[in-house]
Amino acid sequence: MNRLLSMQVFCRVVDCQGFASAARTLDMSPPVVTRLISDLETHLAARLLNRSTSRKLVLTEAGRIYLDQVRRILADIEEAEASVQSATQRVGGRLKVLAPPSLATYEL
Repeated sequence: MNRLLSMQVFCRVVDCQGFASAARTLDMSPPVVTRLISDLETHLAARLLNRSTSRKLVLTEAGRIYLDQVRRILADIEEAEASVQSATQRVGGRLKVLAPPSLATYEL
């Protein structure tokens, strides 16, 4: 089980208030989303969402706690990725150019 993917899917299901709408926004099939949430609940040995017959989702107490922490974790991951990407996109340091004196005089 890819826990990071499962965490992202869990947050999206909560945000979209449904498995089918979350699946559409994630470009996944609804059964895949359902399986990821089910696998996550099995891994945690806790029910995160209560599903009603009217297809309404309600977070359990464990689900609320988990959602708060997962949102922080995902935000930290995004921040870490952004900082690495910005650090690798900036050029820094000294640049030494070896050129003949005539080129250096007229072009540089």
